[in-house]
Amino acid sequence: MKIKRWHVWLGVLISVVFLWLAFRKVDFSLVWQYLGQANWAWVLLGLVFYFFGVALRAFRWQVLLNPLKRLPWQRLLPVVAIGYMGNNVYPARAGELLRSVLLKSKDQVDISGSLATIVVERLFDAIVILGLVLLNLNQLTSMPGAADWVGSIQKGAVIGGIVFLLLLLVFLGMVFFPGTTQKATTWLVGHLVPEKFQATLNEIVARFINGLSSLRSPLETLKVLLFSIAIWTCETGLYWGVMRAMGLDLSFLSLMLLNGVINLVLLVPAAPGGLGTFDAACKAMLVLFGVAAEQALGYTLILRVALWVPITVLGAIYFVKEGFSLKTDVGSLKEQYTPVGVPPTGIPEKNEINSKDHENHE
Repeated sequence: MKIKRWHVWLGVLISVVFLWLAFRKVDFSLVWQYLGQANWAWVLLGLVFYFFGVALRAFRWQVLLNPLKRLPWQRLLPVVAIGYMGNNVYPARAGELLRSVLLKSKDQVDISGSLATIVVERLFDAIVILGLVLLNLNQLTSMPGAADWVGSIQKGAVIGGIVFLLLLLVFLGMVFFPGTTQKATTWLVGHLVPEKFQATLNEIVARFINGLSSLRSPLETLKVLLFSIAIWTCETGLYWGVMRAMGLDLSFLSLMLLNGVINLVLLVPAAPGGLGTFDAACKAMLVLFGVAAEQALGYTLILRVALWVPITVLGAIYFVKEGFSLKTDVGSLKEQYTPVGVPPTGIPEKNEINSKDHENHE
């Protein structure tokens, strides 16, 4: 799978810079010593919590998809795992697109509608992550040398909160005033888009708005929020397991703050899997918590492996079972299920993925 070269090189450059920040001024013999002393049984226990969170993601997606099509969570779980795999392996977070394409190809769920549910997922994830940061930020205020970091983290969280609040207002407008939203977008499309594309784009917008219909129920919205809180609590359970494996003593609230800050930093574009950005953020935060740099890096490396390897392998297995391979061109799959006449920018993020090795498994 390929994207524009400058996108690739920009991600690689950012990853290299952050990897340098993560690995500088470290005695690697001590890092290996800490890794050798780690109790991996705790990591396995942490993975139990993590995969329970993955299952909860399938339940949450089921709630959001119900207005479009009722699918059992057991069907959605493999697709969620495939999405993780796509985000960890392919550039530009292609896993999100992959999920929608798979539901279209196998379950006849409209791409625009399912993409809307995925955007809602990310919106609720962002709300919970920002909550993890802002509610636990006072833990850093009493730590030596953390004053500058607290200000930067708080500023980033506030800016992110404003952005996501504006997005939330836009989505609420789509949810509660679908007719008005449709009229407004029809007017914009009519004035900004060539005539031959207008009908198709208006149809896509209508399907996208329909994909948000689950939020029209306060009960369903509350379910999505509670699922989101539970999901991130379970993921922090893996952070706790790695902490116990490394013999550290941090509170669960500190680990939730660590999880939140790492995921804020992961918004910075980088190589797949947050290479570099994840590592630098995790190590830096642990050092602020008073952990030695070598032990902090050892923790980071174990956590990276635990977060990346099991779910990526599981997603790859499910992907092959769905009848595809890692050489499958996701961009071409999307085009295969996109209505004729849609311009390149007609639906969210094509990821500019073009591959000469496309294999049609339909």
